[in-house]
Amino acid sequence: MYAKILVAVDESETSRHALQQAIDLAIQLSASVRMVHVLDMGWLPIGPEVAIDTGELITARRGVGEKIIDIAQDTAKAAGVEAEAVLIETETPAQQVAETIAREAVRWGADLLVMGTHGRRGFQHLILGSVAEQTVRRSPGPVLLIPSPQERPSA
Repeated sequence: MYAKILVAVDESETSRHALQQAIDLAIQLSASVRMVHVLDMGWLPIGPEVAIDTGELITARRGVGEKIIDIAQDTAKAAGVEAEAVLIETETPAQQVAETIAREAVRWGADLLVMGTHGRRGFQHLILGSVAEQTVRRSPGPVLLIPSPQERPSA
């Protein structure tokens, strides 16, 4: 069914939950797993007139991204799954995280994309948007959205 599962990871509890679901699915299906974390570099100020050292900011952001990837790899390894991991940066200031995730899914040949969703609604959704929703719209293949464990309705 699914032989190559790409899972988008970040530092959130929702993402950790989605990663565990992707790992469990990969074990059941004997599928390959590739974890990806996207560094959104579009927010960085550009130009010589900016009086801050963007080099230090970039280095710090990459360090955080590498830590997220290391934790994800440790999680997969603890479950007995050998998984690839990659840290990707947006290529242009206008490129969105969702677009970057969808491109990586195509590039790697993923059969399934797994990611967490925070379940934002109303004003929060309007202001913050949803990377998951944007990814679903851009993905050429199936996307499995895993809700936050805190967002699930109680029985």
